[in-house]
Amino acid sequence: MTLYSPSRWVSPRRKDKTLKSQWTITIVLCWLLLLPVKGLTASIDRNDTLLSPLEKRVAYEINLAREAPKDYAPFLEQYKKNYHEKLLNLPNETPIITKEGVEALMEAVRFLRSTKPVPLLNLSKGMSRGARDHVKDLEQLGGTQHRGSDRSQPWDRVNRYGTWQKVIGENISFGHNQARNIVMSFIIDDGVPHRGHRKNIFNPDFRVMGVACGEHPHYKTICVITFAGGYLEK
Repeated sequence: MTLYSPSRWVSPRRKDKTLKSQWTITIVLCWLLLLPVKGLTASIDRNDTLLSPLEKRVAYEINLAREAPKDYAPFLEQYKKNYHEKLLNLPNETPIITKEGVEALMEAVRFLRSTKPVPLLNLSKGMSRGARDHVKDLEQLGGTQHRGSDRSQPWDRVNRYGTWQKVIGENISFGHNQARNIVMSFIIDDGVPHRGHRKNIFNPDFRVMGVACGEHPHYKTICVITFAGGYLEK
């Protein structure tokens, strides 16, 4: 049996130059690896009451990858043995047919080894609330789109609770219930020619993020991560 899980990304939109929203559907890789995470930013700890355990873990994982890309590379590389041509067969997981096979994995490893650290992201309460609005919407709709049922886009939703600054983008993951699985799939970005999810994760212009996860009627777990260059909370 094979499992196809979509993920979506919005390319950065800038205040000074509006870019057309882009998104793509790709097969998301499922991962089992879950190792202790270093303490990274106090801003995440201060918002513990806002986030669920999964949401907190996602925030830490994103900062872990941004803080030490070279150290994150081995987490991906050890899964090479689980590829059989384009079939990814991880222990205790449903086998997944990938588009690129192990080449996407190794390309991601090379990227991490050659990438310099980028600034850590502070967690925004307002941006997390905006992301949660979209999670609730998709829970009802059962869809996979960035556009809300009220025609809202990521920048519209975060502006309900504050004001985003400089640049904004969004990643959405479906079907993963472990934070490292979510972040790894974004970094590998199998089947996405321009690696839009990965670019958002390592964009040095992003300085804040919002995270919200919930239950999707078709893909079980959904997680929306919104990024911005800055944010003024209401």
